[in-house]
Formats: sequence, C-alpha cells, structure tokens
Amino acid sequence: MPADQPARRRRDPRKRIEEITAATEQVIAERGIEGLTHRAVAEKAGVPLGATTYHFATKDDLITAALQRAVDRYAAYLEDWAARRPDLTADQLVVLLTDVLLDCFGPQRDQQVLEFELYLAALRRPALRPIADQYIQLSIDTLAHYTDLTTATTAAITITGLTLRGLAGTRTPTRAEIENCLRRLLAPLPPADRRQ
Repeated sequence: MPADQPARRRRDPRKRIEEITAATEQVIAERGIEGLTHRAVAEKAGVPLGATTYHFATKDDLITAALQRAVDRYAAYLEDWAARRPDLTADQLVVLLTDVLLDCFGPQRDQQVLEFELYLAALRRPALRPIADQYIQLSIDTLAHYTDLTTATTAAITITGLTLRGLAGTRTPTRAEIENCLRRLLAPLPPADRRQ
C-alpha cells in the first residue's frame, strides 16, 4: 500500500448490525412493516445496501432483529422498574401500572406502536412467536414479584389488551377505567362486592 494512502479501517460487525437494527426500527416506526425494505433501512442507517443484505438476508431477518432488540429493551426497563419498587401493595401497583399505561397513550405512544407492530408481526410469521412470547413472559415475571403467578398472568394479558385497545381504538381508556380493571384483578374484593 502506498505510504500516502491511509490504512482502511475495519468495520466492527456488531456495531454495523446494531446500526442496521436501529434503522429497521426507525423505518417501521415511520412506514410500518409493509414499508420496510432493505433499501429504506440502508438509507436510514447510512450504509451501503449490500451491508444490510449481508447481515440480514431477508425482510423477516430485519424484523426478527428489531423485535429482539425491542424485547431486550423491554426486559431492561422492567428490571429497572421492579428494582426501584421492591415492595408494593396491591393499590400502589394498580396506580403505578395505570401511570405506565397512560404513558403508553401519551409520551410513549410512538414507541408503543412500534413495539406492538413488531409483536403483531408474529401473527403471520411463526418464526417470530418465540420472541413475541418473551414480551408477555417478561411482564408475568415482573408482576409475579408482587402477586401470585395466576394473577400475574391474568394482569399481564389484561395490560396487553388495554394497551392495544388504547393504541388502536378510537379513544383511549381513562384512568378510572384502567384502575377499575386492574384493581379488580390485583386487589381482593371485599365480601359485600363479590356479586358485582
């Protein structure tokens, strides 16, 4: 190599994969799963088209990587959330979970839409289902710190349904509606209220 030419830098493949995966999320956030292409991801990541197809041969490979990235981010969030709240009463848990859900419909809406779009991609892509299963399992495991496993499972499924309803419906659930649902699951009913 001539002395006046700089040595070629070796690219870090892990960094390149992370850049492409982050760009995949951005493209899906802007265009949806239907608008995802290798070309769009390459443009968003600022990498050659060949770099995306080298690391991710198919569109489904891109979706898989983005879904796993979202699950990993969710796992870190839940771990931190539970670590800062080691002990909660049922009423405290209801209020805090309601706050989280209301954030999903407000400041976190775009992120939630992206994550649900990735999650729902598993409807037609069976290979994604084991990763999608991690979402609900992470929620169950976190809620099981505060209640029994059956209640944690029921609450996690309910929270998923409430979130989807709030994101895809014509109106978002109110604080009172969310708290009423969660309180019915997480706080025992007094004997006089059991017939309701």
